Amino acid sequence: MHDHEDCGHDHGPKHIYIYSPASAVRDKAAFRRGIARLRALGHAVEVDADALARHTRFAGDDATRLAAIHRAAASGADVALISRAAYGFTRILPGIQYKKVAKAVERGTRFVGMSDFTAFQNAVLARTGATTWAGPSLEIDWGVEGEPDDIMAACFDDLLSGHGEGTGWRMHKEKPRADGAPAVPDVDISSARLWGGNLAVLVSLAGTPYFPEVKGGILFLEDIGEHPYRIERMLTQLLHAGVLARQKAVVLGQFTHYQLAPHDRGFRLQSVVDWLRARIKAPVLTNLPFGHVPTKVLLPVGAPVALSVQGRDALMVWGHAA
Repeated sequence: MHDHEDCGHDHGPKHIYIYSPASAVRDKAAFRRGIARLRALGHAVEVDADALARHTRFAGDDATRLAAIHRAAASGADVALISRAAYGFTRILPGIQYKKVAKAVERGTRFVGMSDFTAFQNAVLARTGATTWAGPSLEIDWGVEGEPDDIMAACFDDLLSGHGEGTGWRMHKEKPRADGAPAVPDVDISSARLWGGNLAVLVSLAGTPYFPEVKGGILFLEDIGEHPYRIERMLTQLLHAGVLARQKAVVLGQFTHYQLAPHDRGFRLQSVVDWLRARIKAPVLTNLPFGHVPTKVLLPVGAPVALSVQGRDALMVWGHAA
């Protein structure tokens, strides 16, 4: 088993559709670099007519962004890749034509993105049951100065070629529990629906028709710029709403770009992990290579996956479900 996914490069050119359904593109040079990189890999990159539109902080007004989503769904592309996420999805969820999105998924279009895209992904799952992919965006990941992260690029390549079957990673080293048992027991889950994404965005959907009622699932979570106490507060909402008790496992990705304060007095992210483990029966795994970090694997939101843990080594597999 490897710390990260083994990814290969064996496929012909693919049709990638670039669209901007949320925030306006902020770095046009990065946007152009991302497109050039994907084209250099041999792909046919189609750019939506309104990809660089702007209305206040958004990539066009709500109607413009909805039209872009529906054009992406009608494009017949192998991958519909967002230019960037940031805020903008939750306000347009009622206007999305979910049947069109689900039909596009059925025809083979993979919708890829993360962060605020969590709202779209979970709405699609709640309304249609269709699978989308948590993964990179154009501007931040493909348009980076220097080389894009090789694991991210290889896993994207795997998605395009249909060879992506899972991801393995090593969890954080943790002290054993007070009774001497390991912090994370060995896990063997043969099949459970994977769902989740950005914690703040997911919590904002609770109590709406766009929040999936997943029972016996595997919930994965990540976030950026949220202090551990705020992460705990959001997890508390999911706990009190009964969501966490219905899951077979909770998998924590990367929580980044926050600053601890002097009055935390030792309260940190690990404190939140320990608190969560004391409150739910399901295992809580750490260090999934996914979040607002360069090294991110691609994850099928809404697909059945298998999950196994031995010691600190975790393996999530979905190839069997393809």
